[in-house]
Amino acid sequence: MRYELVIFDNDGVLVDSEPISNTVLAGYLTELGHPTSYEESLRDYMGAAVHRIHDLVEERTGQKLPADFDDELHRRTLAAFQEEQLAAVEGVEELLGELVADGVAYCVASSGSHQKIAAGHRRTGLDQWFEEEWIFSSEDVGRGKPAPDLFLHAAERMGVAPERCVVVEDSPLGVEAARAAGMEVYGFTSMMPADRLVGVTGHFSDMSQIPKLLF
Repeated sequence: MRYELVIFDNDGVLVDSEPISNTVLAGYLTELGHPTSYEESLRDYMGAAVHRIHDLVEERTGQKLPADFDDELHRRTLAAFQEEQLAAVEGVEELLGELVADGVAYCVASSGSHQKIAAGHRRTGLDQWFEEEWIFSSEDVGRGKPAPDLFLHAAERMGVAPERCVVVEDSPLGVEAARAAGMEVYGFTSMMPADRLVGVTGHFSDMSQIPKLLF
């Protein structure tokens, strides 16, 4: 294998949570007086840490979001996870099984909080595939995606040089972060058109295609 570590984004790559999360976010922003459609939420915020939401809203409107925005968004998102049929992305467990069988190290580097990651993994059964020390969140670093900090942090903690890592991402912000970290990155096109994932090493639309790309 060309790589020593596979770094997975979480939402939309491991857990099929982007439709739920972005529906909640669009609804909450609209409720607060910042009309946002589901499509606009995907375009502007998919793959981003929550501070990007604050930054864009203030940049566009001159208004700050409420002090309890993060906590309330988190509460609403976790509640929706309980109410909706949250599932693992099709083919992910088979892929993880192949990596384990081949002795390939992997981890998660997500813009979501540790609590959100854990909730999604428990709901989908993915928690059996990840040790706690293999899970990294934007909470662990100063700047989330598209800054490279999170991916570099994950590589350092896993003991692998950035150039020996490969990232699996589904958002333009995540791809930008991986490239800034000096890592190759493959773009998952289940929700994002391939032409928006600029600069990837390759695209794929089905998890079963990953082993052929990586090995």
